[in-house]
This record gives sequence, structure tokens and C-alpha cells, in this order.
Amino acid sequence: MEKLIIEARVNEYAMRKRNPHVPWSAEEITQDAIACREAGASILHFHARQVNGAPCHDTQGYADTVAAVREVTDLLIHPTLGANTVEDTPEGRLAHVLEMAKDPRTRPDFAPMDMGSTNIDIYDPKQKRFRTTDQMYINTTETLLYFANALKDAGLKPCAVAWNISYLRQTLLFQEMGALEEPIYLGLTLTEGPIFAGHPASEAGLDAYLNLLPEDVKIAWTVYNYGGNLLKLAEKIITAGGHIAVGLGDHPYTEIGTPTNAELIAKFTAIAASVGREVATPAETRQILGMV
Repeated sequence: MEKLIIEARVNEYAMRKRNPHVPWSAEEITQDAIACREAGASILHFHARQVNGAPCHDTQGYADTVAAVREVTDLLIHPTLGANTVEDTPEGRLAHVLEMAKDPRTRPDFAPMDMGSTNIDIYDPKQKRFRTTDQMYINTTETLLYFANALKDAGLKPCAVAWNISYLRQTLLFQEMGALEEPIYLGLTLTEGPIFAGHPASEAGLDAYLNLLPEDVKIAWTVYNYGGNLLKLAEKIITAGGHIAVGLGDHPYTEIGTPTNAELIAKFTAIAASVGREVATPAETRQILGMV
């Protein structure tokens, strides 16, 4: 079995109320990156943040973080586009990534492509009501085709993200038409609240994806659990040949205290070791994903 890719999803839009170790600034993300690399991660996924934790959408905020991380680690870097930028044009949503790609000091390795649109309203199970009722993450086919072509022209690897089976089917159509090249780096999204847009974080929810993965398309699939604990599915994912994408951006992991991202990564590295699977270095990850 090929080595395990671990992607550290260090902050997303998470605040620090439940876990104080969520990194926000470029310096904090960089220190987290060093520790996550030592713990077994080979990819860093981050959202640029302001000093108060608010989202940062300008190119310089992203570039400062990428440049700082590049100076001290060999991690592959995967910045976000950001759900909060969906009202911008496709060109505007991708502009920071393409601008950074022009300079080796700030060049990322990936950009995400969420392969469809979905409601992302927050549901409160205690109150049995939605806290929001008008939130959508919109990614039209036209937008996604622009992303795919622009990323290919820039020499960057797309990370195709599936929130449900329709996203997976769209991904496979993009592969069929040549818009996505093999091996596809595919993120399978599970959700446990407060957003219920993804598959449930259960064996059945994961199997719904896995049962539809074609055998004749080379796919390196990884799993997220937005809003929930991925540890309970870790052994299943790892023994099935999948990869892991995890971090405090998705869930604070208060079930095990208030871990840092590196401490969390180390737990998945240990699970992999217990079933006889080694973790991939950044160089090995490049080979697995066809980036060399």
C-alpha cells in the first residue's frame, strides 16, 4: 500500500473559544507548520486570517504566510479560495493563487475546487431550528471549468472536493473531458454539524463515496470531517488505502483536551504505524500525486 498523505487543515475559519491553539497570523501558522511537519504531515492547508481571527482575503495576507512557511519547511502548500468569496467573479476568487504562483517564494502547490454547490446553513439540533436559512456555497460548472483551466496553465494541482455524490460525479465528468488530470487528489467531505451538507461521518457515509469510486481512474482520496472527530474513522480510512486531512480548522477535538494541530497529526501517524502504514514525506507526496 502506498504511503499515507496527511494534510494539516490548521485553521479554516475557526475561532479560539473551544481550543486556543488555532493559528491565525502568518507567524503562528508557520510555527504550526513546522510542528505538523515533524508530526507527520506533508501538506499544509490554511486560510489567511487577520490578527483578531477575522478572514483575510487579500493576496498579501496569503503571500506572507506562504513565503514564511516556504522558508522553514518543505511542506506542500494548499491555500483556500474561501467560501466567503463566492460573490466575487471566478477570476477574482482565484486571483490570489495565480498571483502567488508567479513568484517561487510564494508559489502554492494546490488550490481547491469544490465540485458543486450546496446549502451550508447552520442547524441547531438542541433548538431544532436553523440559525441561518440563506447560506449557499455556489460553484457553477462554468466557474469550475475556469478554475481547472487556469490552474493547469499555472502548473498547480487542483484538489477536487466532494461534499456528496453529485460532486463526485461532477469530478469524474471533469476527468472524462480532460479538465482534471490523473491522479486526481480528491477530498471526500463528511460533516457532523453545525453544517449538515456533507455525508454523515459514519462508515456508511464514507462507504457511499467509496462504493462509487471507479477502478479505472487513478484517484488519491483523502477524508475531511468538518465539525466532527475524524479519529473514529481513521483506521478504516487508512487500511482502505485512503489519506487523511485533519486539523483544528475542522474541529477543536475537545474530546481529547485542547490539542495542538501537531499533537492531533501525531495521533493519526500513530494509528497508521499501528496498522503498518508509513506516512509520506512531502517529496513522496509529490510522487503519489503525480506532481514531479
